[in-house]
Amino acid sequence: MNEFKISTNIEDLDIDLVYSFIANSYWAKNIPFEVFEKSLKNSLVFGAYGENNEQVGFARVITDKATFAYLCDVFVLEECRGLGISKLIMEAISQHQELQGLRRFMLATNDAHGLYAQFGFQPVANPEILMQIWQPTVYE
Repeated sequence: MNEFKISTNIEDLDIDLVYSFIANSYWAKNIPFEVFEKSLKNSLVFGAYGENNEQVGFARVITDKATFAYLCDVFVLEECRGLGISKLIMEAISQHQELQGLRRFMLATNDAHGLYAQFGFQPVANPEILMQIWQPTVYE
């Protein structure tokens, strides 16, 4: 099996690769590059790298580093799925020193509930307390 590593250094990111994936995702389709870049600078980033330090996955955590965090923009390149990379990313996130002792850690997913459940995430017990401003076409 290939060996993969996780880096939280924003300088290690293949910005073009990450932007291309995110800008074509169902959750941030057509996001302007400037908005994407600003989101990186204001988040904890987790890049997954394989042979020759080529990027194969990514995740971003928005947090105040004390009480709250929101996990987003998680992906593994299609040709690298099934190799345990998403679990490696999630292990790095769950062990990150600035994400310990949070009161609430949230995420939204259409299809990866099983992965996140392995790391303690569960459906919101009382969704009626949550509210949102949601603009799914903001980048169109």
